[in-house]
Amino acid sequence: MKPSMESPTKTKSFLLVGTVILTVLTLCSFFVGKYPLTLSGLLSGDAMQWRVFLTLRASRAVIGAIGGFVLGVTGFVYQTVFRNPLASPDIIGASSGASVGAAFGILFLPGAVAVTLSAFAGAICCVLLALTLSSLTAEKDGKSIILSGIAVHSLAQTALVCLKLLADPEKQLASIEYWIMGSLNGISLYSIGGNIALCLICLVGMFLLYRQILLLSLDDQEGRLLGVNVTQIRLIVLLIATLAASSVISMTGLISFISLLAPHGARLLFKNNRLSTMLFSGLLGGCLLTLGDIFARSIASTELPVSIFTSLLGAPFLIYLCIRRKPLQ
Repeated sequence: MKPSMESPTKTKSFLLVGTVILTVLTLCSFFVGKYPLTLSGLLSGDAMQWRVFLTLRASRAVIGAIGGFVLGVTGFVYQTVFRNPLASPDIIGASSGASVGAAFGILFLPGAVAVTLSAFAGAICCVLLALTLSSLTAEKDGKSIILSGIAVHSLAQTALVCLKLLADPEKQLASIEYWIMGSLNGISLYSIGGNIALCLICLVGMFLLYRQILLLSLDDQEGRLLGVNVTQIRLIVLLIATLAASSVISMTGLISFISLLAPHGARLLFKNNRLSTMLFSGLLGGCLLTLGDIFARSIASTELPVSIFTSLLGAPFLIYLCIRRKPLQ
């Protein structure tokens, strides 16, 4: 671990640069799209520009920044709690559970709020099932949780296929497939207030529980010796992280690699697992999702799924992690 990377000045510099980049990308997101928006037009009160700004651009910019920040922080939490660098909402079944819940909501429940609640319920059920299966194994470690998550993921995918078979091919099936591909298109500023409030509450909870999260990275016996109720704290932390992740996923669909890529990028820079690393994971996640959304709506004549661009970044990064000799600290 390099001492220079532990310097408070360098830490503050990284956090400041990350904040500035995320702010700039968010501002750019307001003005990128098929319909041209100008600052002068908005200031002059142009009705059409303000309508586009409020109904389309503002919601995407807000979700790109806050949603990406949440995914980055939850990825850090999952990896720390499970003591596994591959742990994320995708790996342990939260994302696939949210997909099943969202598909169920699209088929049988009316309204976006119902879909959000259904996605959250599906994610919670899959995470609890993975934890239960892991607790039944002889070795209750990170590997067993990952294997349990893979098994739960397979079950969730089977349930998702069954729901697709029940869907109307012309309407509901198309909505499910489009949701699964992941996109910030169609998000309304007037319907995301509850999700944003939920994300902010969960973020506050995760940062307040930061010390407990780090204690969960120790062996369970060590945590108990330090006076921590490991089982209870782990359940609370995972419920908060899963609620935050599913709240974002219910709005954006499945966004690949952000929860995996952002924490690793932060640890490569900071070389530690401190609070600053957790914060930078969120900033990096916000930058990745916002930048991916900007590319998705500007690089082609039709809008592309955001996951295409996050995967183009994430897959090479995973290959790099596989071949690098020095492990992440």
